Amino acid sequence: MNSNLIFLANLIVTWYMVGLIWMVQTVHYKMFDRVGEPQFISYEADHCNLITPIVGPPMLIEIVTAAMLLVYAPHGIPRWAMAAGFAAVLGIWLSTYFFQVPCHNRLMNGFNQSDYQRLVGSNWIRTVLWTARGILLAYWATQLMPAN
Repeated sequence: MNSNLIFLANLIVTWYMVGLIWMVQTVHYKMFDRVGEPQFISYEADHCNLITPIVGPPMLIEIVTAAMLLVYAPHGIPRWAMAAGFAAVLGIWLSTYFFQVPCHNRLMNGFNQSDYQRLVGSNWIRTVLWTARGILLAYWATQLMPAN
């Protein structure tokens, strides 16, 4: 197994998700309350259907490669760093399952200010964890680069 390629795949997919989560958190979710009640149910359904293929495959690649890095960490990167990164991925998945998915499921029945605020507020968990993962991986990527 080429641990550097696994690391590179994990780095790329993580930074893809960092960019995406910041766009969702600061732009996309912020506009949910501007859709209007009559259109919101179809808007939310479209959001869920259209966002899944954009986030699903990268999230799967990220968790698989993060798990692989627990075993195949590149030389020079301590296992604790890979374990911390994997713990962050687990936190992201748990937040998605326990907070964001239930909010979206309730919002599929119509806009509700409480569920909307819960969605935006709880999504900061994923935003912070993905950003921390990205920074951690970027730091370790610099440690893998040959010195000139």
